[in-house]
Amino acid sequence: MRYDGEHKARTRERVLKEAAKAIRAQGPHRVGVAEVMAKAGLTHGGFYAHFPSKDALVAASIGQMFKEGAGRFLAETDGFTPAEGLGRYVDFYLSARHRDSRGAGCPLPYLSADIPRLSGEAREAFAAGVESLRARLAAHLALIGRPDPDGEAGSMLAELVGALSLARADADPVRSDAILTRSRSALKTRFGLETAQ
Repeated sequence: MRYDGEHKARTRERVLKEAAKAIRAQGPHRVGVAEVMAKAGLTHGGFYAHFPSKDALVAASIGQMFKEGAGRFLAETDGFTPAEGLGRYVDFYLSARHRDSRGAGCPLPYLSADIPRLSGEAREAFAAGVESLRARLAAHLALIGRPDPDGEAGSMLAELVGALSLARADADPVRSDAILTRSRSALKTRFGLETAQ
């Protein structure tokens, strides 16, 4: 049976979504092609109709994760003032729900340690995703009148990722919650977002 280009694109996106979930849960080195294809409802044999290699799948899945993250950023910020939107994004990013999510969420905390050991294609996809998120943060910081939106966006992103990573790593729920609460409060105060809901 022959399928149109849209069917192939939808199938590829389904595979990418399953691969992104698996990479978040297991890490890129432990993800198996057969497992991802099965979860997408496809046979292992159909893999090469979409990707030339597992490395290509991992790189494309990283792009998919950042695409999903861009959608989340828009959901938190669209329709709000720049300060309110950015405050909402900080609240989401440093929330218990985001911390506890294992199959979704920002790829930065999941992938930062693994990226240096991945292919150049995966590293480029990761770097492009990081820059895209940093640029979105910088655009909002510029709109609220911050003096160095580009530099401050990099600092904000580093603190968001670091705080979430530390909160996920701490086995004590009280300490983990405290990391999120303190970092959320500090970021919102530092960037003038404390009044955002």
